[in-house]
Amino acid sequence: MGTGISRRRFLENGAKGLVAAAFVPAFLKADPSKAFSTPDGTVMKLKNYYDHFTISEEIIREVMQTALSKGGDYCDLFFQHSISNYIGLEDKSVNRAYSDISYGVGIRVLKGDQTGYSFTEEITPNAMKLAAKTAANIANETKKFDPVPLKLHETPNYYKIETPWEEVKIDQKIPYLQKINEKVFAEDNRIIKSNVWFIDQTTYNLVANSEGRITYDYQPMSQISVSCTAEQNGAKEQNGFNLSGRRGIEFFTPANVDRLATEAVRRTTNLFEAVKPEAGEMEVVLAAGSSGILLHEAIGHGMEADFNRKEISIFADKIGKPVAEKFVTIVDSGTNPNIRGSINVDDECNDSQETYLVEGGVLKSYLHDRISAKFYGLKPTGNGRRQSFRHPVLPRMRNTYMLPGPHKREEIIESVKKGIIAEDFTNGQVFIGGGDFTFYVKSGYLIENGKIQRPIKDVNIIGNGPEVLKNINMVADDFKMAEGGWTCGKDGQSVPVSMGLPTVKVSSITVGGVNS
Repeated sequence: MGTGISRRRFLENGAKGLVAAAFVPAFLKADPSKAFSTPDGTVMKLKNYYDHFTISEEIIREVMQTALSKGGDYCDLFFQHSISNYIGLEDKSVNRAYSDISYGVGIRVLKGDQTGYSFTEEITPNAMKLAAKTAANIANETKKFDPVPLKLHETPNYYKIETPWEEVKIDQKIPYLQKINEKVFAEDNRIIKSNVWFIDQTTYNLVANSEGRITYDYQPMSQISVSCTAEQNGAKEQNGFNLSGRRGIEFFTPANVDRLATEAVRRTTNLFEAVKPEAGEMEVVLAAGSSGILLHEAIGHGMEADFNRKEISIFADKIGKPVAEKFVTIVDSGTNPNIRGSINVDDECNDSQETYLVEGGVLKSYLHDRISAKFYGLKPTGNGRRQSFRHPVLPRMRNTYMLPGPHKREEIIESVKKGIIAEDFTNGQVFIGGGDFTFYVKSGYLIENGKIQRPIKDVNIIGNGPEVLKNINMVADDFKMAEGGWTCGKDGQSVPVSMGLPTVKVSSITVGGVNS
């Protein structure tokens, strides 16, 4: 695709197949950047959101009245408009580009801990009332609901950006891909192939519930990913690197563009020197940053309240009990500025917040949505999330990380006689009930006699999340948040998340290497 196509024409062409059979609101024909957001990234007033979705408070209350007509305890309406753009470069040329528009409303009715859910891509009073009748069937009694007036619940903005993505044309994005591609090939003459892709997304959410609360949120997202292949003496290796967050185009500075290329090349060419360690139980050091995915998968999911309410999680009876050393504190937060998993408000109107899961080694809290919070007699923690208006709410992680500890990274490395340090993981699998997991180490190194040695490859680690938590015996003070484009899957839904970690030492994990 040439660089002369305007963003709007690109959007219209890319989305034509999607929206042809769907209701297309009038605002799609306007300049969205002027209607939806100011240059500093702050969201517009509630009235503009009503106009955005062609609704009013009166219409919302009428739909709620229908949704609760059969005796439901509570209902909420989740309006969403999402615009995603993708550009890909392969074999030194931009050869893939598309756009996607998603627009509709999800209607949820709760009766006790049961959920009735329906959605429509046509935001008209008749279509919404029809969907509301379907959701209402979770209950089976006649009951009159008198809608309460809606009151705007204002929220902070944790992801301010300078330039909304609606104002960024496609010909402003393509040079980033080209510069990264050129840098990749210039970094090392062993590089034979490079793939670069650029994704940006803008999402507008409006949520109203039957308790009278209404919230809105303007959510930006972007990601640039690089994958490269190198060849040496007939052998080929492949690896990559990416940066993502609730960021605007101003994040992709020349320094970050260079880092995308150099880090992708470093991780790839390191593999020519990599060895496969002997298999067995050994000390494992988790590097600061994205190795926190192990924390997310092996421990974080077990702390989502629905798994504990249903007594599936091994942590179901551990509140108030020690689960780790006293210097281990684990947090889940939606309030980290511009981080991928941050949210200004969750998808059922609850405030985002910082939730201490483990504090001083003691399990303090689970991650709650409205249903689980009611079950436990607590307030929601702001973790009610959904993939889109087509999906019901589930308790989900946001940014899950361990706080800094009392040790130094050098001290941790020097304490390891024989083990590995893992920088990055991929292809993880976790069984929530018992907490058993397996992960593939994408980037890492051997440690022998307190010194980092050769890179490693083709290595799995196998263990149990709660046991790993108990076996963390050193935590450094070099905390780092992951920067990549992590997406978490649960019950068929995917949501953006992030994680973080200081350098951490686990006394024993099974490493699958040679003879494994």
